[in-house]
Amino acid sequence: MSVGEEVRAEQTRSQQSLGTTAARNLATTTKSVPQMQEISSRWLLRMLPWVDVQGGTYRVNRRLTYTVGDGRITFVKTGDSVEVIPAELGELPALRAFEDEEVLSELAQRCRQREIGAGQVIASFGNQAHEVYLLAHGRVEKIGTGPYGDDQILGFLADGAYFGEQSLLDPDAIWEYTARAVTACTVLILTRHDFEQVAERADTLRAHLQQQRSIPSQRTNKFGEKAVELAAGHSGEPDIPHTFVDYEARPREYELSIAQTVLRIHSRVADLYNQPMNQTEQQLRLTVEALKERQEHELINSREFGLLHNCEYDQRLQPHDGVPSPDDMDELLSRRRGTKLFLAHPRAIAAFGRELNKRGLVPETVDMGGNRIPTWRGVPIFPCNKIPVTEARTSSIIALRTGEEDQGVIGLRASGIPDEIEPSLSVRFMGINEQAVINYLVTAYFSAAVLVPDALGVLENVEVGRWR
Repeated sequence: MSVGEEVRAEQTRSQQSLGTTAARNLATTTKSVPQMQEISSRWLLRMLPWVDVQGGTYRVNRRLTYTVGDGRITFVKTGDSVEVIPAELGELPALRAFEDEEVLSELAQRCRQREIGAGQVIASFGNQAHEVYLLAHGRVEKIGTGPYGDDQILGFLADGAYFGEQSLLDPDAIWEYTARAVTACTVLILTRHDFEQVAERADTLRAHLQQQRSIPSQRTNKFGEKAVELAAGHSGEPDIPHTFVDYEARPREYELSIAQTVLRIHSRVADLYNQPMNQTEQQLRLTVEALKERQEHELINSREFGLLHNCEYDQRLQPHDGVPSPDDMDELLSRRRGTKLFLAHPRAIAAFGRELNKRGLVPETVDMGGNRIPTWRGVPIFPCNKIPVTEARTSSIIALRTGEEDQGVIGLRASGIPDEIEPSLSVRFMGINEQAVINYLVTAYFSAAVLVPDALGVLENVEVGRWR
């Protein structure tokens, strides 16, 4: 007898009762339903007001405005060389709605690259402006004179911004502030001289500039909308102005986006292994959870309708010291009325908490469905892990006003679709193939719309990794 056989024989002689391994074959185990780590709180889907869309499209009608574009310019980087995408020059006020690709390409080629060191003054207050700067990378602060004669920071500019654009249309333009690099910056410079040289040879550009110069004569309110002429405080019988409210001729339309997958279950599994848990139901439950996670990701990150990409430039703020401070959050709140909620990555919330600790502040909390949610100025700060954190350990904090009645941000869906299991989410039986596999088509329709620009604000490039 071998050594192993002797050991097994000894174990058999010493065993006094049935072993657990054998007994488990005759027992019904207590088990959980299948678990899934990907499931998150999905506060955006829960807090966003949803509007049913007929015909798959939602049109946002607004008053006529003379300010268009998102205000951000996109660049292409090849090694150390940076070039501006020609069509992106249309973000400059002087070139908005200009579509001659050949002329835009020539202007893009005339933009020359310059590296600027941290602390260097790019433009000084009161000097004549002869060039427009396109900020490819870095951070620039705008410094002006305060009401008591001291220097005052007017704001910050980051990747994709531009400044000095008034020089292209006004030969007598001057710098109304001092621009200084906070970090090392890469800029592209288009001079007025180069711009005029191209305009001299391009009839389309000359005609466009003549039209653009007539736009400032239009009376607008502070939001760029065509003004409504009114009279107030008069007496007697003066002529009362005539007016009307003009609308955008081509309002934006949001088409419902789609997320789909085909769930496949073998008929043998569905027939024989359905006790004590229904295999089809569990497979479907986990698939729907994954679909909802992707839905929230798209609502945050989609270039077509995502919140991060559809925020207007003047509603994008930069933190004063890199970290998300209470002062930055106050500035974000001040840009809109009736902010209903903040969305931030959990790491950004932790970074904001560290800044509160440094100042000895304790944020209030509010109960939301049994969860204690921190607030700032009474506005809840909801965690959202779909907001990206970059390799440089920076993220964004989103502020929202929500609802149709408040001209806020709304979610779009299509209720009542065939085979619906939840509003705008359906599961359709697609039949059984020759391999005896059952197929189900799982579909979700959704989108989001920003009714007016100030309903959405973003505090960009906040540091989440600073601990000092």
